[in-house]
Amino acid sequence: MTKHNVNIFFQEKTYQKIKDLVEKRKISHFINELVEEKLEKEEKKQKEKLKQQLIKGYQAVANSKKRQGEDEIWDETSSEGL
Repeated sequence: MTKHNVNIFFQEKTYQKIKDLVEKRKISHFINELVEEKLEKEEKKQKEKLKQQLIKGYQAVANSKKRQGEDEIWDETSSEGL
């Protein structure tokens, strides 16, 4: 696994909380876990948003009168060829 050094600046108050909570040599690991959790939540949120957009799109197409008319024409045309 490749690792990258990154400079991150915290407000003093936030840093003190981290420092008090986490052992000195484990701060990077702690921050990395927090970021991973946040990323997972954001990815799930984006997937759910996309899912809802797709559902709305499919519903709009399904409810379209013009589309229903075209489907009927295609159904008639395709059944005549069978």
